[in-house]
Amino acid sequence: MVATQNIGHADASGQKQWTLMWREDGGLMPSRAVPDSALLATDSWLVDDGRVRGLDRHRRRFVAACVEASGDSPARIESFWRDAIAALPRTERWFPRVELAGPEPARLFLRVRPAPPRTVNVTVCLTEEFDPRSHPRRTGPDLSLLAHLRERAAARGAQELLLTTPSGLVLEGTAASVLWWEDDVLCLPPPELPLLAGVTSALIQDRAAELGVRTEHRRRTVQELDGREVWLVNAVHGIRPVTAWLGRPLRAGPALRAASWQTWLDGVPHPLATPVP
Repeated sequence: MVATQNIGHADASGQKQWTLMWREDGGLMPSRAVPDSALLATDSWLVDDGRVRGLDRHRRRFVAACVEASGDSPARIESFWRDAIAALPRTERWFPRVELAGPEPARLFLRVRPAPPRTVNVTVCLTEEFDPRSHPRRTGPDLSLLAHLRERAAARGAQELLLTTPSGLVLEGTAASVLWWEDDVLCLPPPELPLLAGVTSALIQDRAAELGVRTEHRRRTVQELDGREVWLVNAVHGIRPVTAWLGRPLRAGPALRAASWQTWLDGVPHPLATPVP
């Protein structure tokens, strides 16, 4: 049930965005945005003229995160999800975010935001610090911290910052999964490391299996990525090959495979269902 739709305000850039709070007895209604410090779980994805890729994976990830964070009923989260999807715009590019916010009782929100401009490659900042997140397997609690890390990377001329373990093993970016190529093998960090289950990464692995491309989980230090084709992948930008590393004398390998995989990923999105009046 959607009480209202497209009730928005302009942000600092003049683009329209809005937040809706969900109630079981009233559906979605206009609300103030909650601060990132109150977020217990979130999930975001790209909506491009009503088309989305991996939406069911996002749903499953968000439901699981909410249940873990608050002990909430999966059926209740699913009901909110259906209302949230029905409320999304079907034209233009958007980057909506579903949110579970505390304190008790936890509340559910839909924040509809314009999608940031897409970039097709990425410069990555490397530091000597290791992963500072408190909840690496769930988005939400660490959003403010990750935004701060990206600001630090941007001040150095990078779009992303690479997170590592205390021993220097590669984990992921602040808002992207990391994959790389070793000869003809598509590699990614082992799942037992503190990683977010990336939706775009999972879609890429499924495609690799269809094509017969070998994939392996490998523990690698940052230095072992030297000269390799490395991708940072996420919902909003898709696949971005790393074209420069900042902070250490690391060489970015030639992006020999990225273009064909980007073309494939652009064809993956499916139309959202037509909302019921």
